Amino acid sequence: MPKAKLDAAFVAAAQCQPGKSKTDWYDQIVTGFVLECRSSGGKTYYLRYQNQSGTQRQYKIGGAQDVAFATAKKKAIQLRSEVVMGGDPCGGKAQAKAIPLYSELAEMHLDYAKDLKSHSTMEMYVRRHILPKWGKTRLTDINSRSVAQWLSEKGARGLAPASVEKIRVIFGRSFELGLRWDIPGCERNPTRGLPRKPLNNARERFLSAEEAARLRAAVAESHNPQLQHIVGLLLLTGARVRELLDAKWEHIDTERKAWFIPTSKTGKSRHVPLSGAALEVIATIPRFKGCPWLVPNPDTLKPFVSIKHGWQRAIRVARLPGLRIHDLRHSAASFMVNNGVDLFAVGKVLGHASYQSTQRYSHLANDTLLKAVEAGAAKQAVA
Repeated sequence: MPKAKLDAAFVAAAQCQPGKSKTDWYDQIVTGFVLECRSSGGKTYYLRYQNQSGTQRQYKIGGAQDVAFATAKKKAIQLRSEVVMGGDPCGGKAQAKAIPLYSELAEMHLDYAKDLKSHSTMEMYVRRHILPKWGKTRLTDINSRSVAQWLSEKGARGLAPASVEKIRVIFGRSFELGLRWDIPGCERNPTRGLPRKPLNNARERFLSAEEAARLRAAVAESHNPQLQHIVGLLLLTGARVRELLDAKWEHIDTERKAWFIPTSKTGKSRHVPLSGAALEVIATIPRFKGCPWLVPNPDTLKPFVSIKHGWQRAIRVARLPGLRIHDLRHSAASFMVNNGVDLFAVGKVLGHASYQSTQRYSHLANDTLLKAVEAGAAKQAVA
């Protein structure tokens, strides 16, 4: 274990001893300060020490070609002082390496959510928006300020406010789950407390009875023979389109006039009542031998992935530009509300998780409310 008084001149002239692959030159002044000289010509500064448990450790300060000698010696003195005070310089490095990258947390998050209906959408947001920015970042290096700036830039580049909010929610959910699983680095959620812009991009459209009739006529002539059944049932039940496309014959109970939906957007199962008109539509749906699905793609006998093309053609024929398939759910609710059905019952039919979700239809009940106040006035004989 050769020793020397390390200084800039010595470092410049130091060589690996002949016949060896490397030689360690220990400083005579700073205990554990080492210059490693390799036969290849490379030179590196280290501090070698024993931690509190007696384990030999080595802290790499840097290459002699990258770090000036005075800087390396100053760092060695600082590290040696930490050791003398009971610290472990390498312990901090090991702890830092134990903090996962966000990509690792995201993988756990997506695996946890794999059975949710929203998994494919969540995976898209993570892959397209979150991982490119934060995938290779350790969790402790992600802070609220940088996340706020990143989300602001997303909005400035034209991403819809609802999409930006979706990214924030998914990103924050990762940290919530990480905290529940005791993942190091998840103690602070960088999305918590961030200001959220109001979402003014909600679109709600309600078909009139005449418009609904035009739509039914258009889908009856569609190249997709199942579209008339799909649209008819969506208007009569208020179900979500994915719930209907994934429905099975075994879930339809014509005697009890009910349709069982085992899983939904809220994560809960529910029963949807079937009106006489809905049962009439179901009675006209063709059955395919060995196929369990209620309205499958006739070509594949599997659930439709999308009905976009048939839908776009139908709304052109029906002269209903911009109508979304989800607007049929709103329309079903509006028909019920405007015929005197109370909001609580409408919410139960639609499978809303909270009464607040149904409140959006409260303004549609104006005719019903007017009848109520008129009845009250008549009872009091007010002219």
